[in-house]
Amino acid sequence: MTNEKTTKPANGYLFLFLVFLLIGLSVYFIISQQNPIYIIGIVLALFLLPGFILVNPNGSRVLLLFGKYIGTIKENGFYWVLPFYSKSKISLRASNFDSERLKVNDKLGNPVMISTILVWRVTDTYKAAFEVDDYKNFVRVQTDAAVRKLASMYPYDNFADEGHTEDITLRSSVNEVSEALEKEVQERLAMAGIEVLEARIGYLAYAQEIASAMLKRQQATAIVAARHKIVEGAVSMVEMAIDMLNKKQVVELDEERKAAMVSNLMVVLCSDKDVSPVVNSGTLNH
Repeated sequence: MTNEKTTKPANGYLFLFLVFLLIGLSVYFIISQQNPIYIIGIVLALFLLPGFILVNPNGSRVLLLFGKYIGTIKENGFYWVLPFYSKSKISLRASNFDSERLKVNDKLGNPVMISTILVWRVTDTYKAAFEVDDYKNFVRVQTDAAVRKLASMYPYDNFADEGHTEDITLRSSVNEVSEALEKEVQERLAMAGIEVLEARIGYLAYAQEIASAMLKRQQATAIVAARHKIVEGAVSMVEMAIDMLNKKQVVELDEERKAAMVSNLMVVLCSDKDVSPVVNSGTLNH
């Protein structure tokens, strides 16, 4: 395997001056000497013109001579190389790639829609030009493959009611999932001389066919969790009320009346609707 070689060709401004000088002298001698042989100078100058190349900042030119790799120009400037060289442009700038939304199955087998945003750049122009056929298409295909693999490694969300209590999920563990995705994509793109600067999930949702059912499931889970907190608070408040009544000796309650009071307080505290009070105008027993 050949490694990337950086090269710095001849100064383009110097050769541009030589081309103008050659054309000027050839025209002068043709006119003054009346000899057409000096046209050779103009032909030679025209032959030198295709050798001029311009390299922009964060750009590069890969040089080939009849199929042989000569080197890569990475320093920006105006240069001249042999006209026989083939000169391929490869940008060294950071590029964004927003993948299409893919339907994949998560670790639990639920279909989800997922897409990724990738920031990448070329660091090895030899690998990008010759190790893969089309490095831009290579980035797209390998990124999609990495996203499919990543989605199958983690569940979309935790569902404690079914015993699934994964530490890392696609929805909640954003940093961990992004790091795993970046590592997976980098391993796949290394052979093309590409560095991954950032990789993260751009879109994540359940597939349309199960989105409604999963939304109801999430709502039910949230309601159960809220009810659990309400019951815990209600029990502590009832316990505190009974302790304070006994401590301050406000009223003597037997077990039956304590049970009735607890029942009434639990109904009031745990009800999701406003409770209508009932005024007892009789005794405590009626």
